Order: sequence, then C-alpha cells, then structure tokens
Amino acid sequence: MPRNEPTEVTGGWDEERSSKRRKAVRYAVPVAVAGVTAATIGLVPAFAGSGSPDLPKISAQDLIAKIAKSDVQQLSGTVQVTTDLGLPALPGGMGAGGFGGGQGRDGAGGAASPQSKLTELASGTHTLRVAVDGPDKQRVSIVGNSADYTLIHNGKDVWAYDSGSNSAVHHTAPRDAHHGAHRGAPEGLPQGLQNATPQDLAKEALKAAGDTTSVTVGDTAKVAGRDAYQLVIKPKQAASTVGSIRVAVDAANGVPLKFTLTPKSGGPAAIDVGYTRVDFARPAADTFAFTPPKGAKVVNGDRAAEQAAREHGKELKGLKDHKGFDGHKGPKGGGFQVIGKGWTSIATLKTPAGPGGKDQLAKGDAGKFLDSLGSKVTGSFGSGHLFSTRLVNALMTDDGTVYVGAVDKQALIAAADAAKK
Repeated sequence: MPRNEPTEVTGGWDEERSSKRRKAVRYAVPVAVAGVTAATIGLVPAFAGSGSPDLPKISAQDLIAKIAKSDVQQLSGTVQVTTDLGLPALPGGMGAGGFGGGQGRDGAGGAASPQSKLTELASGTHTLRVAVDGPDKQRVSIVGNSADYTLIHNGKDVWAYDSGSNSAVHHTAPRDAHHGAHRGAPEGLPQGLQNATPQDLAKEALKAAGDTTSVTVGDTAKVAGRDAYQLVIKPKQAASTVGSIRVAVDAANGVPLKFTLTPKSGGPAAIDVGYTRVDFARPAADTFAFTPPKGAKVVNGDRAAEQAAREHGKELKGLKDHKGFDGHKGPKGGGFQVIGKGWTSIATLKTPAGPGGKDQLAKGDAGKFLDSLGSKVTGSFGSGHLFSTRLVNALMTDDGTVYVGAVDKQALIAAADAAKK
C-alpha cells in the first residue's frame, strides 16, 4: 500500500478539538507526562501490517480530528495498567508504589482514602474495571487479589470503598460537576484519580500544537477485539527521555483504546494503559448504586478535607515563615517554576535551607541517606545528587534546589549551571 510523503501541519485540528459536547468524566492512573505537546503532524497514512486489520488510509491530522469529535458517553470494560518507571526501593519498607502500606490519615478515611491508592498504581501491573454513563455516573474498581477498591460518582454523591478494611469515604460532588469532564475530579478527590482509562492520557499527549513533536500514523492493530489505528508521537528534542508514545484509536468511534509510553533507553513500556475488554452499550443503572455494607466505617470526606486544608494552611505558613523560603519567587528565592518547553521542560523548586544553611544536605545523616538513593554529581552549580528512573530524573543540589523532568542527566546539570550564572 503506498505511503504519502509527510507534510508538516501547524494547526487546524485544534478547532475540531473545541467541541462543546458533554464528555463523560473519566478516571486516570496517577502517572502524568508533563509538557507533552503534539505538533508537526506528518500526514502519513496508516497501513496494515502482518496480521493487522485492513483499514482505510487516514492521515495523522484526520485521526486527531476523529479523536476530538468522538462523543462516546457510555462504556464499560476492563483496563490493564502496567507501570515500570524503575522507581527505587526506599528504606523502611517504602517501596515503589508501596509507601508504608498506603494508609491515609485517619481523618481522611484511612485505607479507603483515594490518596492512599494513588501510589499503588505507580508500579507493577493492575486491573481496573470501569463504567461510564455520561458526566454524572462513573465507576472504577482496582481489582486486588483478596480485596477491591472502588470509586463511584453518581450524581451528587461520590463514594470511595475499600473492601479489605470495610471502610468508606463519602464526598459531595460540586454543583458544577455535571457540566463535563473538563471540570476535573469531584471536590475532595485527588487529581490523579480523575481518569483511569487511556482517553485522558491521550488528551494530555495532544494538548497543544508546537514545534517539539512529530506525530504520524503507524500500523493498524487489534485492541480489546476492536480495529484500531495507532497514532505515533515522538519528541524532536534530543534531551527528552521519552522514546515514543503510541495511542491506539478505535477505528469506528475515535475512542483511544490503549496508551503506551516507551522510554528512549528501550526495554518494556514505562506506562502501558489499555482496554482488554470494552463495551459501548449503556451500563446497567445499578452499576452506579452504592450503600455502605453493614459494619463499614464511614467517613465524611468533605469534613475531613476541610480539616486537612486547615492543617495544610498552617504548614504552609510555617514554611513561609522559615528563613530562605519564599513561595512567590523562582528557584533563587524559593518556590516553584518551570523552565524550558515541550518535552524538555524542567520543574525547579527551592527547598527551605534549614539549620546550617547551604551544604547542609550534603552533611551528616542527610548526606548518607541521599548517597544511598542517588549518585553524586558536580558542575558549575556546585555539587548535588542525581536520582534516576527510566523516565524521570531529578537533581537536588547541596543548597536545596531541586530540578526534575523527563530529561537526561546533562540537561538537569545544564539547567542548574545556567541558574547560577
């Protein structure tokens, strides 16, 4: 099958993406690809490889438009989430994704708190069961070996239930939650649990046009028994640790069925989220009904969130009163900012200097702890510790400045050197 010559596109599909149709609120795994931009779209048509479905040719621009126009509001299915970021094991049993057993504060609902489940999806393979019926009804369950964790949104009610501890947290959805998925997760729930299906991961990867990304169409595929095109997204910036992103798109309705992010270093995917079963019929109404089982511990999540917010405000005030911290300035005076663009964006944060000031992090027990987790690096900025995963790297200088991004070691050192000039 002939292949068209790639043609650069600088826009066009953005207008298609601005459809005002109501979208179903979805949930996402707690993994984010910051600063991912899609542009320089090659009009390369898809063609079927060996054993792949034989589908009509489509350009990358038209496939993106197909995703944007998709208005599927009912579905149910099973999603497999595999995350292999290469996170280091931490002392005291706090492994990658474990963090001491995942217990939240008692006031936030303990084991049933959504926050306690975020880290579990950061490593290994997990199975989710999802159901969606418009913007007011969603359900996602994390299926465990001996217990399940379920999050249900049904109108004004949001429930989180952990069958292992027989505990539940109840939140009241904000009044404007029914206006659509762009409103985000219901109030009081962590942003990381907004979307647990490939749809929003794909949306993040296609957020804005720019000149840092190449987007083409690869071979066709079968995903969850459905014919699919594959959108292939690759960074143009050499310092990025991302090799490619593949988004399998349902050929019939434009719904992303699978999202796969592979690091530049090769090996298995760092993030692989895809349906193994999907049905676009309306789920049964009782799918979204929930009553706490007899004997369950039930926590008022709204009240717990208010209390946590008050405590957090006190903590922030304490930090702002601390010498060396200024939440309104850049990395030289404290606070948070992002430098660079696209795939090589680097977040910077100036942490409080603490007693002893500069170089305190390199001394004593703190220095030994950092040495056990990361390698020592030096540059014009001075010295610090580099912490590496398969996708994200972080540099903490000895004066307390942190540089983190999906970039290689040299990019972090260059950013730290530039900040000292």
